[in-house]
Amino acid sequence: MNWAVTTYDSAFGYVSAHGAPLVDLLDPQPGERVIDLGCGTGTFSAEIAERGAEVLGIDGSLEMVAQATAHYPGLSFAVGDAHNFTTSESFDAVASNAALHWMTRDPDAVIASVHAALRPGGRFVAEMGGVGNCAELIAAMQTAWRVFGLGEPELPWYFPSPAEYTNRLEEGGFTVRLLEYADRPTRMTEGPNGAADWVRTYAAGALADVPPELVDPLLGRINDLAAPALRRESGWVADYVRLRFAAVRKPDGKSPLDVL
Repeated sequence: MNWAVTTYDSAFGYVSAHGAPLVDLLDPQPGERVIDLGCGTGTFSAEIAERGAEVLGIDGSLEMVAQATAHYPGLSFAVGDAHNFTTSESFDAVASNAALHWMTRDPDAVIASVHAALRPGGRFVAEMGGVGNCAELIAAMQTAWRVFGLGEPELPWYFPSPAEYTNRLEEGGFTVRLLEYADRPTRMTEGPNGAADWVRTYAAGALADVPPELVDPLLGRINDLAAPALRRESGWVADYVRLRFAAVRKPDGKSPLDVL
């Protein structure tokens, strides 16, 4: 995934801004060691560090990690693949904000890597897109692609149902303590080209397969299609549906019932 790092941080800062309640759910304590998985430009890592925890931000994008390091030179960041990252020491918690749904290759491998990084009893706390996330935006994309005679766009996201992800966590060695699933319509703050700009930022890979001369008219059609559902007098709204959970790594050798 090639991110437009500057655009992501300035125009789409609302993604990071919604991480604050997740920090409260994580409740990092002074001296704890916490991984921010899919740290992006480091905003969520910094919020965790403000609570006194020692944070390691991990992201698959070299550009994102470079930006995070520049913004927060006192924190530690590393480039790593969430599907197979390893750590030399055990951590007290792994947290992830708006990143797990980008880790599509093998969600179970991501969970296994988190499990391996945690001490027994360690916490896995995250928020991600759930089933139905961005349904109107995606429908507008798919319709626009068909209108222009293009093949179905390749969508780079994994939006599981609560039951599906709970099962993955339990099978992966975790006990789920809390799982919330709710609509969260979120105002876009980047200007008048809301749906088009959203696609440029979050579905850049799909746009890369579109003939250059069709990109602008295609994005214009996406705006036309999405506007009835997502454009308000106050601006554009993204139809987010979020899945938020808190789970703990089961003690080694214990069954799920042993940790109730």
